[in-house]
Amino acid sequence: MPPLPRRAGELDWVVHTMKASRLFLVLSLLVTAASASDRWETLQAIHWIENPTESVQPGRFGELGAYQFRRATWQMHTKQPFQLAINRAESDKVAVAHYEWIKTGLQRNGINPSPFNIALAWNAGLSAVVQGRVPAVSRGYASRVVNLVNDLKARQLASNGR
Repeated sequence: MPPLPRRAGELDWVVHTMKASRLFLVLSLLVTAASASDRWETLQAIHWIENPTESVQPGRFGELGAYQFRRATWQMHTKQPFQLAINRAESDKVAVAHYEWIKTGLQRNGINPSPFNIALAWNAGLSAVVQGRVPAVSRGYASRVVNLVNDLKARQLASNGR
C-alpha cells in the first residue's frame, strides 16, 4: 500500500493510479479470456476436422490422436511417448502447446494469429504460412476451421442469451 499523500493533489494522483491499475488488470483479463476462448474454439474445430470419430488408428502418414499429430510435432512439445497421442488428455496438452507455438511464431513474423492463420499453419506448417507458400487445400482446411469456430461462438452466444 502506498503511503498516504501529504500534499493537495497527491490524493487525486493516487486514486487515478489505482483506477488505472484496476482498468489495466481488467483489460488484461479480458484479452486473456478472449485469447483462451479463441484457442479452445480453434482447437475444438481442428479436432472435429482431424479426427471426428475419435479413431485410435494411425492416419495415412502415421498421425495419431484427436488432432492427428505427426511424431515430429508431438516430440516438439512433450517427452511423453508418441503412442500417448491417442489419450485425449495428453493430446489436449500437446495441442495447447502447439497452438501457442504457432501463435508465437505468427506474431514474431507480423502475422495476425487469427483462427484462420492458426489453422493454416496447423495444416501447412508455420514456415509455409510465413513464406506465403500455402497450398489451396490448406486454405480450404483453414476456412472449414473458421466456419466451425464461428458456429461454436454463435452457439455460445445463443446459450448465454437464454
